[in-house]
Amino acid sequence: MSLKLLIEKCKNHDTNAQSELYKLFSRKMFSLCLKYSRNRTEAEDVLQDSFLTIFEKIGQYQEKGSFEGWMKRIVINTALQRYRGQSVLNIVDEAKIEDVSVSVETDDLSLDFLLRCIQELPDRYRLVFNLYVLDGYSHKQIATMLDITTGTTKSNLARARMILKEKIEIHKSQVNLQSI
Repeated sequence: MSLKLLIEKCKNHDTNAQSELYKLFSRKMFSLCLKYSRNRTEAEDVLQDSFLTIFEKIGQYQEKGSFEGWMKRIVINTALQRYRGQSVLNIVDEAKIEDVSVSVETDDLSLDFLLRCIQELPDRYRLVFNLYVLDGYSHKQIATMLDITTGTTKSNLARARMILKEKIEIHKSQVNLQSI
């Protein structure tokens, strides 16, 4: 069945089509949920909530742009919604912000390790890091999405990068010690 036909059937509340759509995209969307969540259980909740929203709003999809991109925006917004209204996002003085660039050799690190490091970041740092580095949003877009200043997004990104760099360096030094 073509994706277009599957979407049309979902718009008509066909549960078999909804199940098929879930099977088709749940794995990709779950990996996106993992990036924005603290752990697997939270990611599963975000995935469930996201698909409920997707099925509820699928009638609004106008076939402009990719359907997968439309779904990704819903998943990201669902994940971010968990943090809106909470005080997880620090407001900082923009005059004190430096754009920090951190480089670390990650070729010998597993994806599971890197994902775990990202998941362990404080919420505000994890959200900004994912939006900026992994999903390509600008600081201005992130500030709008999270209702914070661009200075705060820059600060949170710099701090996330520093924390990740420290975790990776510690991990690498432990691996080097074990190989001696």
